[in-house]
Amino acid sequence: MRVLISGAGVAGPTLAYFLAKAGLRITVIDRAPALLPHCQNVDITGSAVTVIKKMGLLDQVKRYHTKEKGTQLIDSQGKPFVPFPVKEGSIASFTSEFEILRGDMAKVLYEASKVQPNVEYIFGTIIQKVLSNDDTSVKVELSNGSTQAFDLLVAADGQWSKVRRQCFSPDSVTVVDQGMYAAYFTVPRLEDDNDWWNVFIGLQSRIITLRPDPHGTVRAMFTIMPRNEAQKDAWQSASRAERQKQEELVKQEFADAGWQAERLLHAMSTAPDFYFQAIQQIKMDKWSNNRVVCLGDTAYAPTPLTGMGTSLALLGGYMLAGELAQLEHAEHPGKALEAYEKAFCPFVEQTQQIPGIVPGIAHPDTAWKRWLLQTAISTMARAASSPLFLKIIGGAKTAEENDDGFRVPCYEGLDRTL
Repeated sequence: MRVLISGAGVAGPTLAYFLAKAGLRITVIDRAPALLPHCQNVDITGSAVTVIKKMGLLDQVKRYHTKEKGTQLIDSQGKPFVPFPVKEGSIASFTSEFEILRGDMAKVLYEASKVQPNVEYIFGTIIQKVLSNDDTSVKVELSNGSTQAFDLLVAADGQWSKVRRQCFSPDSVTVVDQGMYAAYFTVPRLEDDNDWWNVFIGLQSRIITLRPDPHGTVRAMFTIMPRNEAQKDAWQSASRAERQKQEELVKQEFADAGWQAERLLHAMSTAPDFYFQAIQQIKMDKWSNNRVVCLGDTAYAPTPLTGMGTSLALLGGYMLAGELAQLEHAEHPGKALEAYEKAFCPFVEQTQQIPGIVPGIAHPDTAWKRWLLQTAISTMARAASSPLFLKIIGGAKTAEENDDGFRVPCYEGLDRTL
């Protein structure tokens, strides 16, 4: 079977690795001219750690750990308080035991998959057009001018997938807006910077965070929840604009936010990376259409609010590969695609459930609401150190032991090759 994967982030290379182990021929294409740089922090939690173990990559992932010590709030005077340290043998922290930059995770997966037999990567290339999708093959026209036929096309090109747009009707895709926007970028590390995820809750529904990385720099993030329609329209418009327009809006909205806003806004314009995001979920009526299937954020972006985007991408890649590995030679992939969705969709839907008060409760618009929030978090921090609390929430389990309610299956046609 010949498989074309559009997207070399996390889901695509994971799938490529496992499909190659099952003996399939894989081509992975990506719009970027090369792997994207380090980007922002992502978590690998629960059952996704099992997938990393199956790939034999646990040590490599640990080597790229950001060394983040935990999470702490910053008060209006710029002083840290309410720490949530990472503790061995506990999941009662906002910082994962497997905290890694997305670009580093993609690099680990890329390097592991590219050396497998029958795996080819082509960067700087996209699917210009899906020419046909029938019972015999799926034919595509690539931006390099070639036309090729495959047995399966996997759309793993992100939540705003161009492949999905061509192969699925707009009515089959639901975008769930969370009313929140974020900007991420890298800034030079100063002597006073620490190895904590520092979270400053500003007024007017604004948050600024700063966290370490393993590359001698630090990662900044601005988030905001617009408070009226005019402000909402401005942020939504910026989410589709060029970087300059996005930076202008961030500077305008955060100039008086306090803490390290001035430093970070000054460094933003020269940051080697900058990512502006409308926080929205993707939900699909059906993940596949004949010989085209969606994977990762393309099918089920959960938003950073869940902390599960990377874990779902890893799990989805393994699950899809496992079902495809059960097919007979030259068998239509439809049965495997349906089995992948049936087995994985319930967990995805569970993961995408975000309480209605989130993320609004974390973005207070007044000093009174901020005080209430900080008091509640402070109480939580004290409780989190209690052995009884850890026992109640399952805190005796590490990220490796906690399966998040999803047990990774074993596939006879795949696991015997690992």
